Amino acid sequence: MKGVVLPGDKTLELRDFPTPEPGPGEVLIQMKVSGLCGSDLHFYRTPKDQVPSFSQGIIRGHEPCGVVVKLGPCARNVKVGDRVMVQHYFTCGTCEYCRSGWIHFCKQARVMGTHAHGSHADYMISPDTSCAKLPDELSFEEGAILACGMATVWQALLQLDVSGRDTLVIFGQGPVGISATMLAKTMGTRVITVDTLKERLDLSKEVGADVTINTLDGDPVDAIMKLTDGKGADATMDTSGSDQGRINCFRCSKICGKVSLVGERGVTPFDISALFLRKQITIYGVWTFSLPGLINAADFVVKHKLPLKKMISHRFPITRADEAFKMFNSGKTNKVLFVWP
Repeated sequence: MKGVVLPGDKTLELRDFPTPEPGPGEVLIQMKVSGLCGSDLHFYRTPKDQVPSFSQGIIRGHEPCGVVVKLGPCARNVKVGDRVMVQHYFTCGTCEYCRSGWIHFCKQARVMGTHAHGSHADYMISPDTSCAKLPDELSFEEGAILACGMATVWQALLQLDVSGRDTLVIFGQGPVGISATMLAKTMGTRVITVDTLKERLDLSKEVGADVTINTLDGDPVDAIMKLTDGKGADATMDTSGSDQGRINCFRCSKICGKVSLVGERGVTPFDISALFLRKQITIYGVWTFSLPGLINAADFVVKHKLPLKKMISHRFPITRADEAFKMFNSGKTNKVLFVWP
């Protein structure tokens, strides 16, 4: 089978690998769609001499959706022929976090595409307990979108507890931010979105944003304060991963507001007294999602018929992986997918 390896320095290798055999409690999944994630770019851009030894030669990718084609011994959660989304971790399966569905908190967790082979390949191995059946109403493309970014912001929105009473500001309208916009607007929230790209803001408006703000037009916080009568937003969320986006979340929050920081990114040190303590802001950190959260998000998408496919900008076969990553690295795409027949 073919698999994508990222040696670093913005290079890519499409290597031949033996088709893996599922072990106890594991299943073999034939890939139908694998989404490219911003964290893939981290490995793509890393200098070759800085790629960790544990991650060298690993097939990348952690947004899988496909069909179960073989069961290992004792695999009972799914059956051959099932269409599945995957929570992208290998774990111990017995700790309190594994039993509750929050498997990414397991101390023995290995991430697909980082510590173990991932989904940018013709086939992949997954624990059967990390698989969630894809609703019949959803395509493989929609399942891959759900199986990382959308399920993650679903968790973020549940933490923020936003509704029709609230104004929510979302910084960043890439695939994760667009997912948040769709979900929040369907929950009845007034949504203000912020980005630097007109094309992303246009799509944001199309899927439900009440107001869009381009940071190239000036300080977005000034515009947000005007839109909230000088009070600030009830809730803010950063999906951009940028230092300035995260700082602006605090700057435009109201007193006793709520801030959600989505994904793994550093943040520039700021005056914590002025931006956080003195406003008595509640901060939520959001790092991926639980398996029940993925299932619930999928059910919500089906119930409300959310147009997930609108966020797809490019589809590539895995044989054009180098072209796909170069396009994705340009920063001018929305959701980019590897697709199989």
